[in-house]
Amino acid sequence: LVPAGKALYADFEADGLPQAGLGFAVGVFPKGGDSAMLTKEMREVLASVLKGGVSAELVEASKRQEIAQLEFQKNSVPGLANAWSEALAFQGLHSPEDMIRAFRAVTAADVDRVAHRYLDERRMITAVLTPESSGKPISGKGFGGAESLASSPEKPVPLPDWAEQALANLNMPQSTIHPEVSTLPNGIKLIVQPEDVSDTVSVYGGIANRAVMQEPKGQDGVSQVLDGLFEYGSTSLDRLAFQKALDDISAQESAGTSFSVQAPSRDFERAVQLLADNELHPALPADAFKVVQTQTARFLAGNLESPDYLFQRAYVKGLVPAGDPSLREATPQSVMKLTLDDVRGYYAAAFRPDLVSIVVIGKVTPEEARRVVEKYFGTWTAKGPRPTTDLPAIPVNPPSEAVVPDQSSVQDQVALVQSLGTDLFNPQRYALEVGNQVLGGGFYASRLSRDLREKSGLVYTVSSQFQWGRTRGFYQVSYGCDPDKVSQARSLVLNDLAAMQQSPISEVELSRAQATLLRRIPLKAASMEDVARNLLKYSLDGEPLDEDVVAAQHYAKITAAEVQAAFKRWLRPADMVEVVKGPEPK
Repeated sequence: LVPAGKALYADFEADGLPQAGLGFAVGVFPKGGDSAMLTKEMREVLASVLKGGVSAELVEASKRQEIAQLEFQKNSVPGLANAWSEALAFQGLHSPEDMIRAFRAVTAADVDRVAHRYLDERRMITAVLTPESSGKPISGKGFGGAESLASSPEKPVPLPDWAEQALANLNMPQSTIHPEVSTLPNGIKLIVQPEDVSDTVSVYGGIANRAVMQEPKGQDGVSQVLDGLFEYGSTSLDRLAFQKALDDISAQESAGTSFSVQAPSRDFERAVQLLADNELHPALPADAFKVVQTQTARFLAGNLESPDYLFQRAYVKGLVPAGDPSLREATPQSVMKLTLDDVRGYYAAAFRPDLVSIVVIGKVTPEEARRVVEKYFGTWTAKGPRPTTDLPAIPVNPPSEAVVPDQSSVQDQVALVQSLGTDLFNPQRYALEVGNQVLGGGFYASRLSRDLREKSGLVYTVSSQFQWGRTRGFYQVSYGCDPDKVSQARSLVLNDLAAMQQSPISEVELSRAQATLLRRIPLKAASMEDVARNLLKYSLDGEPLDEDVVAAQHYAKITAAEVQAAFKRWLRPADMVEVVKGPEPK
């Protein structure tokens, strides 16, 4: 349905429990689209399964994928836990190995039998969800007063001995990540991290890219159209042949400015060959271009009117000067003016090896990884001058306010945001992160949660975060509250922010924030995907690959005075951009 242009997205999911289950087909259509026609198309697909049966070849491919996914789950702590939980608690088996044997025993006849039993049109329920820019509130009830989970202490409470000892012992996390790094002759930076927890290898790549800086004038949206065309295969393998080649080796692949492939280690070379074929030689067929172009335009037509998009757009306008590249906007009109030559031209200019980093992680040696990556990506060449992908630095913003109506919500979502006048490479950002952990990063343990939620009952959720880029930095506080509580909650936010500048945080707050940040670092290595994506991000951002170790060293040494100085230097409570989404604040 999607490649044919009949749906923006389509899928079928099944969730079976011991005594019950749910299966559902999903189809997404653009605002103003024909839901009845899409429903008819989806029912016809389901009916065709019953009439013609399921292809034995596809059943075998699905079995291989399911078995491969069990192997991939070993690559993450939660994934491995989920595999055992699924086997024991839901399937009534003794181990994930039993699930592998069960998958291998499935036949095409089994699948047909289950389809005929459960894809019963007489038992189908159809629901159509049509978004609107505004509507009637679903409820008129607000938060209603301060929260009371238990009796609140009137003074600081001493920790139990075991907690006091754990908090006092700020052990530095020990990194087990020591990648091999090299640069290929064509400029690709290759990072290899051997791991042997499973018989799999994963490849994650990225191209330094920023569409608003690189799309030619008058071609806004060309990057989005290009991104949708990678799913149509390569110049040597069309969409179906390319997917079959992936199925044959139980691989998962995606291409674009962010590209990846995961496969069993025995098929590592073939997987990289297919990834490179898709990334370096995308098919970009003319008939598919028309489909993706229309789908993109239809998606934009609804998205540009959505409250969520207008909310984000409103605070960006308040943060950056007029004419800033980040204000460029793809529209249905700009997308429908594009030609296939525009897409090919953008690909040729933006996709180049001297902007690429590739991380290989899994059961592979650095020597084998380099041999295979260089064999299939080494012919990639760059033409013309290297494009500028960094946004220009911007001045700090003046204060402003905006309201984005969303009458389908009874409560307001509020963002208080400001530009900082600094960026990712400012060493004081570590002190700012420690301070933010105290202010809004610790939920119940944070000042914002205590003052806005626990004590006053003004909000249900509140959080704060710094956002760091190579040339820009931002600070944001977000909360949700009733319309008549917006200004009162804002005052408390600004008071707490000012307090961070007026006096040092307490030693207890400092040690708690340090402990949290230090102990959060090992969790970033809880899966091979997390490790690889962090290495990729650090490489593309120009940070050291051991940034986690560098950050830990900073966090452990930071003082309360340094936190106060950083907040006083970079935060400006009087210059917040306030954007409210929901009913008009009262």
